[in-house]
Amino acid sequence: MTIENTSYAETSMLIRKPIATVFQAFINPEITTQFWFTKASGKLEQGKSIDWIWEMYDNHKITVKVLEIKSNETILIQWGADEKAIVEWEFNDLGENKTFVTITFNGIQGEIDEICSQIRDTTEAFTLVLAGLKAYLEHNVILNLVADRFPIELIME
Repeated sequence: MTIENTSYAETSMLIRKPIATVFQAFINPEITTQFWFTKASGKLEQGKSIDWIWEMYDNHKITVKVLEIKSNETILIQWGADEKAIVEWEFNDLGENKTFVTITFNGIQGEIDEICSQIRDTTEAFTLVLAGLKAYLEHNVILNLVADRFPIELIME
């Protein structure tokens, strides 16, 4: 059975840093490469398409199209070629150097088992991204969460 409506995955986390610092961590690839992907073709700018590369996964590349940026509020991108695959970051200033970040991946489609699998995998992936960001910004520690999720030794089997 295929579900007509699209589904979404969502995760959130408190980052104990000012909202501008947390926002820039997703805009500026010099920061983002410390906790998520390893290379980017540029900084996120509204209307531009940017390539993100994960070298540890055989140079896996995704092209994201930046649909909207509201400084220190939201980032909205199209994930890859699928126009329905939309990722939104919401940044909420909780004061006293606290930012609550919510990441929502919209446009998950398919059979029920495919939808469940995509929701699980997407939620896990963005939770690792937020946890890696938290460790990096709050404690200056690079945890390699994304890189270590699928070690090359296991992939090669």
